[in-house]
Amino acid sequence: MRVVVDADVMVSSFFGGPPRAAIDRWRRGEITLCVSRRLIDEYVEVLNRLSLRKDLLRELLELWASGDHLVYADVTRPLRIVQDDPDDNMLFECAVALKAKTIVSGERAVRRVGRYMDIEVVTPSEFLARYGKSKLGSE
Repeated sequence: MRVVVDADVMVSSFFGGPPRAAIDRWRRGEITLCVSRRLIDEYVEVLNRLSLRKDLLRELLELWASGDHLVYADVTRPLRIVQDDPDDNMLFECAVALKAKTIVSGERAVRRVGRYMDIEVVTPSEFLARYGKSKLGSE
């Protein structure tokens, strides 16, 4: 299953709860993380602002660099879906480019979209409830 994860969820995963459980699904290879250059840049920018322990940031960067359970969009088509925060459109652009069916986000502006084409927007808790381990399949 291909999933786009918003930076707020990626960052929150360092503190536990549903965001960590969702990201752990990727680490275990149960989902495929969809990313673009802009999205990775946002992950790194937000994580650097938090001054996380260098070993945690290094681990995450190594996971991204390994390419395990990850697909990368070189090019995305500009979209105008999220009006309140246009930067969040990168999530939908990535999902469309890589044919992801789910965006996991805690951002209110993104969640307000609800669904775009056949892409659903869910919180980490909703993701875990809808796509429990037994419900996740391969690509």
